[in-house]
Amino acid sequence: MSEIAIAHRPIGPKHPPFIIAELSGNHNQSLERALKIVEAAAAAGATAVKLQTYTADTMTIDLNEGDFFIDDPESLWKGTSLYQLYQQASTPWDWHRPIFDRCRDRGMICFSTPFDATAVELLEALGAPAYKIASFENTDLPLIRRVASTGKPLLISTGMATMAELDEAVQTARQAGCQDLILLKCTSSYPATPEDTHLLTIPHMRDLFGVPVGLSDHTMGIGVAVASVALGAMVIEKHFTMSRADGGVDAAFSLEPSELAALVTESTRAWQSLGRIHYGLTERELAAKRFRRSLYVAQDMRSGEVFTKANLRAIRPGFGLAPKYYELLLGKKVRYDVKRGTPVSWELLG
Repeated sequence: MSEIAIAHRPIGPKHPPFIIAELSGNHNQSLERALKIVEAAAAAGATAVKLQTYTADTMTIDLNEGDFFIDDPESLWKGTSLYQLYQQASTPWDWHRPIFDRCRDRGMICFSTPFDATAVELLEALGAPAYKIASFENTDLPLIRRVASTGKPLLISTGMATMAELDEAVQTARQAGCQDLILLKCTSSYPATPEDTHLLTIPHMRDLFGVPVGLSDHTMGIGVAVASVALGAMVIEKHFTMSRADGGVDAAFSLEPSELAALVTESTRAWQSLGRIHYGLTERELAAKRFRRSLYVAQDMRSGEVFTKANLRAIRPGFGLAPKYYELLLGKKVRYDVKRGTPVSWELLG
């Protein structure tokens, strides 16, 4: 599997996880707040900030009843229409350039999820280095075809998609010219539970489609995201806000700055810990070898005296023969006088 790079930042098993802070609607319709979120993401060590590019009119129609009204009692957005939700959550298009510029000033990558062809045109004009397809759009093959035709790296969230639907999405992207493709394991519930996350899908999806895989995570905290690294996740996306107490459409399942910083640190540690298949001493364990048990003379012994359970013991440190020789040495004679505390060696035997 070849490496993929987004804005010259490599993504692959030889590199730390690519951490995306998802702004979504957490700006609460304030550009100043959006820019502060960017700065907080940079301070926390995120690799990228991701936006969502749409308007309420490109997402749905303005109806406040029937299929267009959210009345699910379990939904975070119960009691509002789809149109009202997208009005509240959308990032105004004239904010995109200042947000892109602030990311660049803070040494971060900025890209977005477009939801229709007009959004792609805006993002192309801004020089977006990559694109993401949201889970709810992973069956929108015309949109995937349009985004893939840019030739930019493409991330596709896999929430709700069957294996057949993912295969269609991948094939569509490939046929439209996408060379650099990443799939993000995702559970499309808000918040998601660890039990519904099914991280074991990550290596299966990687092997099935032959592409790098990551996690778009809606669970609370960072435990699930860190665990995903052990299963091969190379990209981690989490919604991000300054404070959940500030409210907002996605605030309830978003990370705060200290949590994002912890995710960056702990996911890097998880990646570092993978290493390779290895048995035996590491270089740093050489000094610790002395604390193994080994065979020592436990009482002063005269030449010709035999080893017994009283004068031969397996103790620390580890400079004598290995304890596996204990039974073999019992009853054997020493060839010269030996002081208590002498490590046992073959030279002692008569």
